[in-house]
Amino acid sequence: MISGHGDDAYRYDCLIRSNFSSNVYAHVELEPLLTHLQGRLSAIRNYPEPEPYRLERALAEKLDIIPETVCVTSGATEAIYLTAMAFRGAHSTIFQPAFNEYADACRLHGHSVSSALPECPSPAPSTQALIWICNPNNPTGRVLSKAELSSLFLAQPDTIFVVDASYEFFTREPVLSAAEALRFPNLILLHSMTKRYAMPGIRLGYMTAPAALMKRIRDCRMPWSVNALAVEAGLYLVEHPETGPIDLDALLAETQRLRSALDALPGVSVRPTQTHFMLAALEKGRACDLKDTLARRHGLLIRDASNFEGLDETYFRIATQTPAENDSLVAAIAEWLSQ
Repeated sequence: MISGHGDDAYRYDCLIRSNFSSNVYAHVELEPLLTHLQGRLSAIRNYPEPEPYRLERALAEKLDIIPETVCVTSGATEAIYLTAMAFRGAHSTIFQPAFNEYADACRLHGHSVSSALPECPSPAPSTQALIWICNPNNPTGRVLSKAELSSLFLAQPDTIFVVDASYEFFTREPVLSAAEALRFPNLILLHSMTKRYAMPGIRLGYMTAPAALMKRIRDCRMPWSVNALAVEAGLYLVEHPETGPIDLDALLAETQRLRSALDALPGVSVRPTQTHFMLAALEKGRACDLKDTLARRHGLLIRDASNFEGLDETYFRIATQTPAENDSLVAAIAEWLSQ
């Protein structure tokens, strides 16, 4: 997966003016956080806590759960790999399409891996099994309801469900809170502070799960995996959750405007979405060619989505930015289609 993801502006020797390629809203005001971190730079002179105890306690208090059910990680990606390691050799079923790191992590740790569609989930095998679900889904933007998820968890009590809720902030659809999720003994919930606060470079996420599951995962964690500045950022954001305000209703309304504009272009179809990003497909041509043209000629970066399982070379994904940026993207795609 290392060479097939969004936010790969480093591949281009031209200026990227607008980045639609990662599911991060790029216009989050982080000056208060940056100022705070500037005052904490001396933290790099010492080792961080072997495990980020202070941040886990702070998150537990904020979420109204006990610290033993929280594990802070270096981004949600570390949580994915830790979970795969903790259940080494299991059978994993992944609801597709989905983030490729689920399958990569599982194969690295000796899992047998199969795929399923959310609307047609196959029963998990009788051996130790995990089912991985991205909700809200990346790349489609679809959200499974609490009722749909709960019925799955209850129907297969011997199966461990791993639900990646990295985009939980970016939808108005009801999703399981950490406290609600702890009612299910077979559920691991992944969370991302990176996405909400648009700080992918700092690598900060966490997972919540019943204490017994969490202990199994913690036992696999490498010491000092979360760096000192990430811990400082997390502590600040727990105490100041209003940092980087986002008008979610406005963002989602703009998402629907952008979706309609793109879907109206001859030669493009866009799937419905319940979050701030969307999956689109070309009727003719390849997404990789569209991506290169947009980057080199217009300084606009999109995500070639052809490496998601079940998708082909025609698919691309974009995340909503400002209205002006979105209009530039629509115009540039229309120009490419007309050639």
